[in-house]
Amino acid sequence: MTEPKKPAAPAATNAPEGERIAKVLSRAGVASRREAERMIELGQVAVNGKLIDSPALNVTAKDRITVDGKPLAAAEPARLWLYYKPEGLVTSASDEKGRDTVFDHLPEDLPRVMSVGRLDLNSEGLLLLTNDGELKRKLELPSTGWLRKYRVRIKGNPTDPDLEPLRRGITVEGETFQPMIVILDRIQGANAWLTVGLREGKNREIRRAIAAIGLTVNRLIRISYGPFRLGELQPGEVEEVKPRVLRDQLGLDPRSEEDEKPARKVVRSRPDAAGKAAKPGAAPAAKPAARAGWATAAPAKPGGIPPKAKSFVGRSPKPKLPATAPDAAETPAFRRKPVAAKSQTGARGMAPAKSATKPPGKPKPRG
Repeated sequence: MTEPKKPAAPAATNAPEGERIAKVLSRAGVASRREAERMIELGQVAVNGKLIDSPALNVTAKDRITVDGKPLAAAEPARLWLYYKPEGLVTSASDEKGRDTVFDHLPEDLPRVMSVGRLDLNSEGLLLLTNDGELKRKLELPSTGWLRKYRVRIKGNPTDPDLEPLRRGITVEGETFQPMIVILDRIQGANAWLTVGLREGKNREIRRAIAAIGLTVNRLIRISYGPFRLGELQPGEVEEVKPRVLRDQLGLDPRSEEDEKPARKVVRSRPDAAGKAAKPGAAPAAKPAARAGWATAAPAKPGGIPPKAKSFVGRSPKPKLPATAPDAAETPAFRRKPVAAKSQTGARGMAPAKSATKPPGKPKPRG
């Protein structure tokens, strides 16, 4: 006798619809996923009128989400900006010590953005900004493997073998740093300039690694992050990456209809001579009157190295004078000078000197 077939096991329940609430908040540009989870735990997020205290919740387009009582805005296309972070600004949304942050000095028309990674207080250079939390997370993952390059000025005159420990990989205070690309560019007085490349972004990695071989970093500028370059940006300037570049480099297709629009560069503030950006609301410094048609010089970069003078723009060069003077027919009447007779002028066109003797007077009549 054949045994009766056992009933088939019930099909596995389908995964819940929608996406995690923290991911939805991140995609809407509210905050990074981790920060969104913290906001949920603090009771700042409500779904369908009820406050939630756990990020373990999936939501769909039908759900009504509010943050601090305000409806969640529709998710915008992912966008990316290049920002020249000046020295002296903190890369965080707020600072417990009251120091200025990069977000205090961004253009006012910029949407809510998040930084991709960080640059420490005393570092400057390229900082990526995005309005999309998922894009931020993707760019920060170590698996991305993007090379980050820095220009580093150090105190001292090292030789190339002195830098070899950095190329092999070094352990500092129990933390192992991956091998770095280190090029000794030039010696400049008591300092030396290096180009350093790395693929991970541990806290103050370059400064700590160089200190471990007995040298001190006194200036650090990030010049590239993967395919994105600092280029000609000046401290405080922001430039948006074209959608076409996002599609080519990241596989995104955010705004194909604007592919051909030029990248827009906006500036809100620039650092002063001490290298610190002006505080919001402060009275702008007086600018000297500039001659029309001439470009004014850019402010000096932090560290005392003046920028290169900008080229002459806006005016055409003065026309060259003709090799020979024009004849009288081509000269305007008001510019013509009468030519004196030769008998009245000397060899150099000067009037003749007066005679020393008096001319004879009229003859007296004879009496």
